[in-house]
Amino acid sequence: MAPPRILLCGDVLGRLNQLFKRVSSVNKSAGPFDALLCVGQFFPDSSDLLEEFTDYIEGRSDIPLPTYFTGDYGAGALKVLSAATRDLANLGFKMEGLSVVYLSGRHSTSSQQFGTYSQDDVDALRALAEEPGIVDLFLTYPCCLRNNLCLECSLTGHTNEWPSGVTNGAVTSDLPLGVFDSYGSSSTVSELVAEIKPRYHVAATKGVFYAREPYTNVEAVHITRFLGLAPVGNKDKQKFLHAISPTPASIMAASEIGMKTTNTTLFPFSSVEKATHTTDGAPKRSSDTASDSQYWRYDTSQKRQKHGDSDGNKLCFKYLSSGSCERGEKCHFQHNEGARDQYLSGVCFDFLIKGKCERGPDCSFKHGAEEEGNSLPSRRPRSGNANSERSRDCWFCLSSPSLESHLITSIGEHYYCALAKGPLVEDHVLVIPIEHIPTTLVSPPECEMELIRFQNSLKMYFKNQGKEAVFFEWVFKRGSHANLQAIPILPSRVSAIQDIFNLAAQKLGFKFMVIKNDDSSEGRKMLQMKFDRKCSLFYVELPGGTILYHLVDENEKFPTQFGREVLAGLLNKADRADWRNCKLSKEEEEKTVGNFKNRFKEYNPNP
Repeated sequence: MAPPRILLCGDVLGRLNQLFKRVSSVNKSAGPFDALLCVGQFFPDSSDLLEEFTDYIEGRSDIPLPTYFTGDYGAGALKVLSAATRDLANLGFKMEGLSVVYLSGRHSTSSQQFGTYSQDDVDALRALAEEPGIVDLFLTYPCCLRNNLCLECSLTGHTNEWPSGVTNGAVTSDLPLGVFDSYGSSSTVSELVAEIKPRYHVAATKGVFYAREPYTNVEAVHITRFLGLAPVGNKDKQKFLHAISPTPASIMAASEIGMKTTNTTLFPFSSVEKATHTTDGAPKRSSDTASDSQYWRYDTSQKRQKHGDSDGNKLCFKYLSSGSCERGEKCHFQHNEGARDQYLSGVCFDFLIKGKCERGPDCSFKHGAEEEGNSLPSRRPRSGNANSERSRDCWFCLSSPSLESHLITSIGEHYYCALAKGPLVEDHVLVIPIEHIPTTLVSPPECEMELIRFQNSLKMYFKNQGKEAVFFEWVFKRGSHANLQAIPILPSRVSAIQDIFNLAAQKLGFKFMVIKNDDSSEGRKMLQMKFDRKCSLFYVELPGGTILYHLVDENEKFPTQFGREVLAGLLNKADRADWRNCKLSKEEEEKTVGNFKNRFKEYNPNP
């Protein structure tokens, strides 16, 4: 069963015409999607947009997708939600396998029905964190606009407010203006996210788009991705729509669950103090039977130990990070001064706990006493982060205003396929990561597996057309969004591919390095090990598994269209070496995409 395809949206503020126009466009070109989930304020700020809003609620305007929202406040909210409570009876939505939790509105001690949450709601979510399984998505009060589905799912995590401290440890050059403002942030949300540990946490409120680097969780092997979405129709044209297709954690293998991206950071909320009262004024309940998970330890092998059980060989994360633990002698985990001294001197937390660190040389902290340094953590320089180069004008970011979404032919969880703009030949395909990264070679293992599936599907499709597949990628050190190009070649030309690339390289004054492997996926792994992210790179994957690659020096002049130009010469299509000479009208592109989808249908890994 294919994972559900979901569109996420920020504060709607009643602008349904603008929202659904964009959703219809994306759904037509990249869909079909299963649902639209809106976070933040869904209802209008004032009564000015109520007529437009009511047209959809009362069925006079069409809703393109089953639509759910979490912000149960604003003009008209009381009337609409009262009716929804009577008529829809919490039907919710069904995406079997995904796990969804939610928190809506602002904290309140009153009995107001809409727009608030109580301490009971917070405690219920804390209790949920003790249940087995992994939460996929964290939402706030999803109310259904179309009543054809029911709530039996497991998604990630959505709240209207950002968690306080979410930017701790993030790459500062990627932070949009306004994220440091205290407005729209909540320490209660921080604590809940730390305990629930969703795979995705999505929020609105701040008015900006921000995709934080994934971060590790305490007492869990999986990572969390935080996504802040801008409001619909914002004046700065920040991204308000984002697509995901998460495989439910309940059906993922343990090895897949524990995979980490190369830009994963440390847990950002270690400095959040769980005081007697939150900054929202919500008193916290205490009990001798309170969850030990609130006093985190790092133990990925099992759930927490109940009272009376011993777990003295595990370090207390609360004590390690802050120097104190509210449970004192009642804590089941070690309060080790020596370990804390090492932690403060910059020793990696994973290394302290497990004796090893999965991040290896990419880790920012020391891996042992031999790396003596200052008393404060000595951070190593990080490798370049793709998120810092994200632009709202990116051609390939899904839902970007510059995206020509009608060219998209298939979309997965981590990658999507699109026909090339100005194709060299028919069936010229781009395989593009959904995440804004500079090269496919830095994809984490679970993303790489999906890329290989796309490649294998294209190879089988081309084989059925009597052709072979050639893949190439130009990786510019200061580039933006990666794309791996696939070109079909007649078998009669295959034997000449390596020779013509070598000849072109000789004319430019360099010689290709060669990786020979019958398995192209193994060849890519070898290339990833040789790739130095400090320089640019060109590589081409030939039929049969051979890879030619060239590391481009800083001052070397290398043509960005090199791969296309060489293949244009091989195919006797020199006039098509420049894509700008091959552009089609939008109507011709849409017809071409439709024909390709029909032919590729039986090979599509994401039907």
